[in-house]
Amino acid sequence: MDWKPVEAREKLHSLLGDLPAEGPISAKLLKSEERDGYLLETLVLDLNGNDPVPAYVAKPKEGEGPFPLVIFNHSHGGNYGNGRNELIRSSDYLQEPSFAKELTGMGCVVACIDMWGFNERGGKTESELVKEMLWNGQVMWGMMLYDNRRLLDYMCDREDVDASRVATIGMSMGGLMAWWLAALDERVKVTVDICGQVDAGTLIAKRGLDHHGFYSYVPGLLKHFTTLDVQKLIVPRPRMSLTGRNDRLCPVAGVELLAAGLREAYAAAGQPEHWRTVVTGGGHMETAEMRAAWREFLLLHLPA
Repeated sequence: MDWKPVEAREKLHSLLGDLPAEGPISAKLLKSEERDGYLLETLVLDLNGNDPVPAYVAKPKEGEGPFPLVIFNHSHGGNYGNGRNELIRSSDYLQEPSFAKELTGMGCVVACIDMWGFNERGGKTESELVKEMLWNGQVMWGMMLYDNRRLLDYMCDREDVDASRVATIGMSMGGLMAWWLAALDERVKVTVDICGQVDAGTLIAKRGLDHHGFYSYVPGLLKHFTTLDVQKLIVPRPRMSLTGRNDRLCPVAGVELLAAGLREAYAAAGQPEHWRTVVTGGGHMETAEMRAAWREFLLLHLPA
């Protein structure tokens, strides 16, 4: 890839299909309650002018802010009924406490939406949505990224959020979303992806495509970008990528390939300490070692 970052982002956008026009964002607060040591808002957001987006916003119980913001991206796991609930109740492959409790305890505001086809945005299957969107010139991954970027617009306009201190984190599908979001949007200052470090070329070579759902496939992407090309758009902003050495969804050869390329890119940018790759035991899961590592990384690079 020989483009400059601005040109590369423009090209990436062009591959994401026909996206909605950006209109005003509205938010309806349905409920505000105290949960396990934090405050939880339940909202419905109009982010795309078409499909209402249910959201959670978790806030520290103490202090008035403005607080650092973390966009939490829920995983897939074939559990379409879960969605944003993963923020407040860990899936069985995630550590306890929940990300809401952990991150608010670190002094952050945390936001998460139901992605297309999940939880309160269910009713249509993933495959049905992919087919319908393709017929209409849309790309499901592009529509998911669009909603998340509009969520970022909404959150950065809130008085309780410090828009200069923004991070994103997620597991599996949420990990892919984390690094894609950061690559496309420079407002994201810190990126943590858990079990989402998937190199497209390696996945093809290892015949691992069917280990993943249809949601993240962008037509024509590999004609213009390698996975490393996309991820280099995050450089030199701090990023941590965590995988399990026995995770077949993230082939280790691809993890090592991306780690080497990013190590070189961050060094060339004069910020070698901003890139951290962590490989622990286990498979497709957040291990206790991962939890300790990303907490330390966020506390270092996104101080409350």
